[in-house]
Amino acid sequence: MVTRNSPWRRVALVHLPMLLIAVFALGPYLWMALTSLTPPDEIVGRGVATDPWAWTTASYERLFGHTSFLINMGHSLIVALGTVAVGLSLSVTAAYAFSRFRFAGRRLLMIQFLVINMFPIILLVLPLFVLMRRLGLLDTHIALIIANATVAIPFAIWMMTSYIDAIPKSLDEAAMTDGCSRLGALWRVILPLCVPGLVATGIYIFITAWNEYLYALTLGGRSVRTMTVAIQTLIGEYQIEWGLLTAGGVVGALPATLLFLLVQKRLIGGLTQGAVKG
Repeated sequence: MVTRNSPWRRVALVHLPMLLIAVFALGPYLWMALTSLTPPDEIVGRGVATDPWAWTTASYERLFGHTSFLINMGHSLIVALGTVAVGLSLSVTAAYAFSRFRFAGRRLLMIQFLVINMFPIILLVLPLFVLMRRLGLLDTHIALIIANATVAIPFAIWMMTSYIDAIPKSLDEAAMTDGCSRLGALWRVILPLCVPGLVATGIYIFITAWNEYLYALTLGGRSVRTMTVAIQTLIGEYQIEWGLLTAGGVVGALPATLLFLLVQKRLIGGLTQGAVKG
């Protein structure tokens, strides 16, 4: 008989649903990894190889040895890091203003930042394309950094505002009493206490820019071709290189996955722990 405190009840109500969710979420990635390790000439005929002795790295060797995938990943890294620099610079200063000042339209602006994320980014592709063409920035890293920043900054402001709200205003006042300016208090007092928030927000911006495809396809070109566009080019007109395609997907997903695991550790810590001592 299964009682209320029975361990089987916990297994049925907690562990089993969590296992099913994990399988549902990780199943496609596992299948993609297995496909990338299957000999290319057996993928279509025999299917995915589940026997470890039959696995091969031939698809990865072709991906790195016969394509420009490493160069494409370099372009993605430049764009992602540039977007992080621009996004953090603007979102931190805006979040500090929203957190520390009360002004007319503050709540309306914060709501608008959320509303912006409700619209698909395809609505901004044409205006940004026309703007970048007039500025002569098409097929450059700057164009992709600006475009990705338009997507990442609104939610990043919300994230940083919540982090700064958790820091007592008395710390700002104490710093300004000691001679710091408002920006000096932000730089010397607030930012050191916001390191977990900065890391979490920076990783969010990085993942957003790293995985972006539409802007990279529209605003990029031959000179600047990011990893996501490069993976799409592996799909031919008459056939699909499943080994190369899945190998590119595995390699492209690794940085975002590792950073996501890192941000979880940063989010659980207290932001102001030790900032104010009894």
